[in-house]
Amino acid sequence: MALTLEQLNTLPLPQACALLDGLYEHTPWIVERALAQRPFATLAALQQACIRVLEAEGQATQGAAEVALIRAHPELASKAAIARTLTAESNHEQSTAGLTHCTPEEFATLHKLNADYKARFGWPFILAVRGPRGTGLTRQQIIATFERRLHGHPDAERAESIRQIHRIAELRLQDKFGTSSPFHPALGQRVWDWQETLAVHSEPDYLARGELTVTYLSEAHRACAAQIAQTMREAGCDSVTIDAVGNVVGRYEGEGWKAGSPVSGPDAKTLLTGSHYDTVHNGGKYDGRLGIHVPLACVQQLHAQKKRLPHALEIVAFAEEEGQRYKATFLASSALTGSFDPAWLDQQDAAGITMRAAMQAAGLPGTMTAINALRRDPARYLGFVEVHIEQGPVLNQQQRPLGVVTSINGSVRLLGEVIGLASHAGTTPMPMRADAAAAVAELILHVEQAAAQRHPDTVGTVGKLDVPGGSINVVPGRCRFSLDLRAPTNAQRDALLADVQEGLRSICERRGLRYTLEETMRASAAPSSPEWQARWEAAVAAQGLPVLRLPSGAGHDAMKLHDILPQAMLFVRGENNGISHNPLESSTAEDMDLAVRAFQHLLTQLA
Repeated sequence: MALTLEQLNTLPLPQACALLDGLYEHTPWIVERALAQRPFATLAALQQACIRVLEAEGQATQGAAEVALIRAHPELASKAAIARTLTAESNHEQSTAGLTHCTPEEFATLHKLNADYKARFGWPFILAVRGPRGTGLTRQQIIATFERRLHGHPDAERAESIRQIHRIAELRLQDKFGTSSPFHPALGQRVWDWQETLAVHSEPDYLARGELTVTYLSEAHRACAAQIAQTMREAGCDSVTIDAVGNVVGRYEGEGWKAGSPVSGPDAKTLLTGSHYDTVHNGGKYDGRLGIHVPLACVQQLHAQKKRLPHALEIVAFAEEEGQRYKATFLASSALTGSFDPAWLDQQDAAGITMRAAMQAAGLPGTMTAINALRRDPARYLGFVEVHIEQGPVLNQQQRPLGVVTSINGSVRLLGEVIGLASHAGTTPMPMRADAAAAVAELILHVEQAAAQRHPDTVGTVGKLDVPGGSINVVPGRCRFSLDLRAPTNAQRDALLADVQEGLRSICERRGLRYTLEETMRASAAPSSPEWQARWEAAVAAQGLPVLRLPSGAGHDAMKLHDILPQAMLFVRGENNGISHNPLESSTAEDMDLAVRAFQHLLTQLA
């Protein structure tokens, strides 16, 4: 019989603990201490309590409690697993992933990986083998993850093992509550499925390697647009269009709307939301696309319940955000803000195809008249909200499913070159060298120290290094480099830039070198609207979750909409330490479900 939250909240503690027996492998005290904090309003609140209990005990025991919990888990595909003599929960999980039916070759591989891993770390390899959807990873996926994590740092691997244990407990808890529970992640599973289905479209060379790449107006990109449009129609959007830059726009009208009417009501406004569906080369499945499908799940529920909001909801699947095919990043959202640069139409891709020609080949007008007509009138909109996978490690490391964005970082990019004197590596004494590369190496450390120590909340990166004509036996006479500096406010960004510029000047002066430095891009910070940020905070708290506020270091469509509308973002935790722009980018159906519930709460409170 499925559990209910009322039972856990009201039964005597020993009975409540017995109902959750096996949640944590051979470690009942975690549940016992968590349930002592009753009552819980949501399953997510109970899960967070368990996480904090173990965290506190780990700190008190200097990690010994966490290591003991890890060691309480069985090896994957062990003889005990094959014989099905593990706990009922472990037997079910390993069977779901097919680990009890390995081929002899797979069994041998896993046996060696288990031995190597335990020799390196001193504990068994832990992985939630039921995966992000709960239906089971393939044996190939498990082995690939095993091989990747075998080379991790012990501290990082211990932390990842604990995260995996909490994920296992989350799935076990869902099993105990059953599919009829009000906390069953059906909407999150639907969002997960939509994104997996969309990810079948990739450009041919990448598809052949099993990689995801969807660049602006490619055949794969147009297939994605068509599929998103169809999903919007099936979900219940009242109108679905593909506009003059390739955005897919679905509207769910508000109260007072009648079929054939252009607006929801005489004075009704619209809440704008969405994100992008293009990808980087060999990217992930959730970057951008999560922000399309989470609100779409809300529309589907509203439509199924025949409910209308006092306002319309407009979901925009932005056609371009990544700047992969053309150097016109955010061109899709720029069309909505009226900042689309006419010069972009004449930009050429690597094959010499202009943007105008690509648009026309895709059946779009390719004219500024059509593009200018897409500009949204701010007076008719309430604001812009965006849901996005975090693309970073903060939520993952702190084990929080959702986070509220305080600001999208402002940034500045520069290209520089230090000029010294190329000379013989064997005959030039160290004090007499004019080593350009050594100066840039010193600059890299200066940037790292400036961002980490002198300018809180900022980040700085030297991502490109080049020694033109370099040779193994020549002191570098020139060294080219890039700078990427980001901060939550323009003032913080500019202070970091000034620090780095002064550092470069001082380094080169001391070393007797010359340098050039050219600014190539500057983007203003986009602080969240206090009102809309507060709405997201209330929506997160309503899920029984602590509110974690954090800036976004990456750029988003919300940065552009910030020019004309109040905006705020919700982050969703990513797996694999939050990695993004990478095939390992992932999130769980449970976290996506919490994002849908938070969006529903925002809509309800707004209404």
